[in-house]
Amino acid sequence: MPELRKDPIVGRWVIISVERGKRPSDFASPSLKRRVSGFCPFCPGNEYTTPQEIYAIRHDTSQPNGPGWSLRVVPNKFPALKIEGELQKTADGIFDRMTGIGAHEVIIESPDHLASLSRMQRKEVENVLWAYYYRLTDLKNDPRLKYVLIFKNEGEAAGASLEHTHSQLIALPIVPKLVREEIEASRKYYDIKERCIFCDMILQEKEEGLRVVLENELYIAIAPFAPRAPFETWILPKSHQSCFCPPDGSFNLLAEILQMVLKQLDKLLEIPPYNYIVHTSPFGEEENEFYHWHIEIMPKLTKIAGFEWGTGFYINPTPPEVAARYMREVQI
Repeated sequence: MPELRKDPIVGRWVIISVERGKRPSDFASPSLKRRVSGFCPFCPGNEYTTPQEIYAIRHDTSQPNGPGWSLRVVPNKFPALKIEGELQKTADGIFDRMTGIGAHEVIIESPDHLASLSRMQRKEVENVLWAYYYRLTDLKNDPRLKYVLIFKNEGEAAGASLEHTHSQLIALPIVPKLVREEIEASRKYYDIKERCIFCDMILQEKEEGLRVVLENELYIAIAPFAPRAPFETWILPKSHQSCFCPPDGSFNLLAEILQMVLKQLDKLLEIPPYNYIVHTSPFGEEENEFYHWHIEIMPKLTKIAGFEWGTGFYINPTPPEVAARYMREVQI
């Protein structure tokens, strides 16, 4: 029997279509097998083709904007928003406009064209997370900016235009509607219960165990109760943290659980394309008791079609309890 499930945070409904129930081997998603083919602007020696680097991890003797790096952050050559200019807001009757002020940056995660987060050294993954944190910390000094979304598009089917491993961030002069909805719903829950809804969710998931994928000392990975897609996985700090930061001065355990989840997905789904996003508190609201930062990972296994666009409902053929069990059974 199909089941309708409501996301407890934003109130979004999904359809768990158990009669369409699919095993990992039933998904015909394009596999990500990296190859060296043609010119890559992110490879060492081609630094001259990218904008000047903003941040980099380099060997002691290497020079900026040249070879000798292990990670680089550069402005996107074709940015969605630009840092230069003044933020101006105007109205045309009921229509609102503002200048396209913001920032769009690329985190080139490794000099190795064939690398991926799931197969890199743990320290390299930790360096990627530190790059996220340093860029967030720097961008919040710009009073025009209200929010930064960090995201990764892995594979052409997930929106990546270059296969060399990288992630991106876009800084915005407004808080995105979806983030604001999460925050406001979390605030309402806190106003009633004086507890964080994410913290309560983590406690319940740990007690039931059905949707827990894995955990370590500081973080937990779960299949959310109302997932939009098969094998959607969230990673959350187990203690309350409202903004993305290293809780103990290290990102080692976050790198560990992120890499383990990606390894599980790779093995189960034959290296699928995926997206992930980091949801954190907006600038100026970083420290609070009601919102809980988290990473959402979404393998690209199904397509958004007319029903989804028209209703906002997602149809998921794999219940999260089944997906979590498959992932727990993976031998890494």
